[in-house]
Amino acid sequence: MRPIRSFVLREGRLTAAQERAFGELWPRFGLDWTPGQALDLAARFGNERPVVLEIGFGNGESLAAMAEADPEHNWLGIEVHRPGVGHLLLEIERRGIENLRLMRHDALEVLEQGLPPASLERMQLFFPDPWPKRRHHKRRILNARLIAQLERCLRPGGLFHAATDWEPYAEQMLATLDAVETLENLSGPGHYSPRPDYRPLTKFEQRGERLGHRVHDLLYRRR
Repeated sequence: MRPIRSFVLREGRLTAAQERAFGELWPRFGLDWTPGQALDLAARFGNERPVVLEIGFGNGESLAAMAEADPEHNWLGIEVHRPGVGHLLLEIERRGIENLRLMRHDALEVLEQGLPPASLERMQLFFPDPWPKRRHHKRRILNARLIAQLERCLRPGGLFHAATDWEPYAEQMLATLDAVETLENLSGPGHYSPRPDYRPLTKFEQRGERLGHRVHDLLYRRR
C-alpha cells in the first residue's frame, strides 16, 4: 500500500531566476539524499554546531531570516515544492547566508531513514496543511509517526515548536502532544505558548491576524 502523505505535489512553473538557483546554488546549499542513507550533518555543514530542522518551509523567507539572525546554529529546511525551494535558494544568495542547507524530500522519510538519534537541537513545524475535512485528517503530519521521530531525533532538552492558525488543528496538536510522556509543555499542560522572538511574523500570519485568525504556538521540551 502507498503511504499516506501529508502533502500533495502541485508543482508551479519555476521562474528563470529559480531555474538559475537550482543550477548554480543547489550544488552548494542543497543536500541530495538517497533513502536509507545516513546523513552526517557535521560533514554536510562543515562544523558541529547544533542543528535546527524546519519541516515544510513554504517560500522560506522566515527560515532565511531565522538562519541569518542565528549563525551559532546550523539550519536545515525540508520542503517538497520546487518553487519554494528555488525561492529560498535565491534568499540565501541575497542575504549571504552560510549556515542553511536545504533538502527536497518527504521530511518523515528523512527523519526515519536519514537522521541519527539525538541529532537535532530543535524541530520546527510552522503552519502545516490543516487538512480541514474530516476524511482528510489522516493526512495531518502531526501523528504517531512524527511523534516517534520527535522522541528519537531530538536531543534531551531539545525543543519542538509548532504553530498553526487553524483552531481545531491547534486543539488536536495540544491534546496529542500533552499526552506524550517524553515531551514537556513549556507553558504547562493545556496551554499554548507565546510566540518566541526568534519566530518572525510571516506575511501569511499577518494577513490572518487582520482577518481575526488567532495563531497558536506550541513549545515542548524533550525530557
